[in-house]
Amino acid sequence: MGEQAVTGAGATPAPEQMPDAGGDDAAAATGSGGGTGTTAATAGMTADGHPAAPAAVPGAGMSADARPDASPRELTADLVAGPGGVMTDEAGVVTGELTLKTRYADGQVSLSVQYKDADEWYAVTGGKAALADPAGLDAVHAVAVALLNRPEG
Repeated sequence: MGEQAVTGAGATPAPEQMPDAGGDDAAAATGSGGGTGTTAATAGMTADGHPAAPAAVPGAGMSADARPDASPRELTADLVAGPGGVMTDEAGVVTGELTLKTRYADGQVSLSVQYKDADEWYAVTGGKAALADPAGLDAVHAVAVALLNRPEG
């Protein structure tokens, strides 16, 4: 970068004196030599100081879970309980190979486990909470699996 001449208090340097914010990549993204004759997406940024035209982005501002209703949804994962197992409301501590179910319904998320391939499910003690956005179910499930799956102890 070189020195820039400032002609007065608060003066903006001429475009040829402005530092290149994007280097050669910015020029390549706008076409040949930084011109404005192309329609490349600029993510709202420009190198010449002129605002970019808004670009239509399908799905922008939409929830990752595009379900229009709050109908029940559930995720499952097989895991091996760590030392001390998993405390349940109905059966106490369960250990060994388990299946975890994370379920969303009526603004609530709940966790339950079963012995792998068994029929009966047990509610995980303390495994129920309000969840305002059903799109958060994937994150809750991932955290629960990470906390409960301890195959090496």
